[in-house]
Amino acid sequence: MDMFLEKFFPSVLHHEQTAQGTSQYCKFNSQPLTAFTSSLYLAALIASLFVASFTLAMGRKWSMFGGGVSFLAGATLNGAAQNIAMLVAGRVLLGIGVAFAGLSIPIYLSELAPPRLRGMLNIVLQLMITVGIFSANLVNFGAAKIKGGWGWRLSLGLAAVPACAITVGSIFLPDSPNSLINSGRHEEARRVLCLLVDLSVSRYLGKDITTVILSVIHL
Repeated sequence: MDMFLEKFFPSVLHHEQTAQGTSQYCKFNSQPLTAFTSSLYLAALIASLFVASFTLAMGRKWSMFGGGVSFLAGATLNGAAQNIAMLVAGRVLLGIGVAFAGLSIPIYLSELAPPRLRGMLNIVLQLMITVGIFSANLVNFGAAKIKGGWGWRLSLGLAAVPACAITVGSIFLPDSPNSLINSGRHEEARRVLCLLVDLSVSRYLGKDITTVILSVIHL
């Protein structure tokens, strides 16, 4: 969007408007634009080094919650950005959210889904990511036509909508039995397992968690 480039990367806009030919690939030598673009991927790479340890220690649920909060903060910063520093900071937070959500959500789905639906649900997750990319392009297309030059704020800020869904949704979701067992919370794991497969909680109350797991396996 030209107004976005004019506000943050005026040299890029100038080169774009004066460039000869149809291809503009690698014609703009802009370190600020490079920092804005690559900061998300660099942050995701660095965060991926410790996100597995966090997820193992805190559980899948709170890892998803952390990813959602990071997404929400990043989208808010980007939508309200007044300078390049705010843009880069927002992208860094988005990258951290990508690392947390990208690890915890597939694991959570795999651990809670019934075996017959596990593959389908993980494929649906990948499909929804693709649908999200397509939807983002449609939003960009529409936002670019908004008069007044504020369309880019809408484009960047709307990332807060799915971020809110992840953040709020993770609060109400139970943690996975695997995660609860790893943290020694066997009673909670027993209740979640019984709810997942519609077993009577009272029937297995006080029994060893292994007994519940074996009952689930043989259903």
